[in-house]
Amino acid sequence: MKFLVCISNVPDTTTKITFTPDNKEFNKAGVQFVINPWDEYALTRAIELKEAQGAGTVTVLNVGEADTEPNIRKALAIGADDAIRVNAHPKDAFFVAKQIAAIAKEGGYDVILMGKESIDYNGFQVHGMVGELLGIPTVAPAMKLDMSGNTATLEREIEGGKEIVEVNAPFVASCQQPMCEPRIPNMRGIMTARTKPLKVVEPTTDAARTEVDTFALPPAKQGVKLIAAENAGELIKLLRNEAKVI
Repeated sequence: MKFLVCISNVPDTTTKITFTPDNKEFNKAGVQFVINPWDEYALTRAIELKEAQGAGTVTVLNVGEADTEPNIRKALAIGADDAIRVNAHPKDAFFVAKQIAAIAKEGGYDVILMGKESIDYNGFQVHGMVGELLGIPTVAPAMKLDMSGNTATLEREIEGGKEIVEVNAPFVASCQQPMCEPRIPNMRGIMTARTKPLKVVEPTTDAARTEVDTFALPPAKQGVKLIAAENAGELIKLLRNEAKVI
């Protein structure tokens, strides 16, 4: 079984967000980047399934520039067998999906996994686009994933409950907790990651479908107004006329 796990390079959740002076780009200066946390579920589960089967490979794929390689090496240290980096800035969801689909088609992968979304843009788009481009099923977002031969059983949340889905490979799935417990690289993994293959390829010629007009920070939080418990009328008035929520 050949697993392809797609990972994003995202700012650490504690990062203070700022933008360039023209508000066109995220300011990377002094920012610590990490593997997208949702993608770590996908990576760990792929490794667990490969180990349970006693055979197969786990390939990590990232669409990004050279500065993403430390986190690609971290993924290799966690347990992936090899990695591919598409040498391009991830311009938008469709552009990224096109690169993933091209690699997946060329490599003949059985299972394509990724996080349900990246924590910077929270788009929830790429997995569905990849499945459509490849003409294979997509299950999103999956909370559990088990394999028996060529058949996968997945559990996902739906409104009011959960749904159990069976699908034959090849397929695409996006992952979220509590699929597994993400792994931390150990010393042996860190040392072996240095020699594992990391292939760099150039992107397809497909241009992005969207572009950023401007970034803006959310408005600063306003002061809190405390209303006495016996003054419910004043609270209702503020909620209706000032907050406009009723």
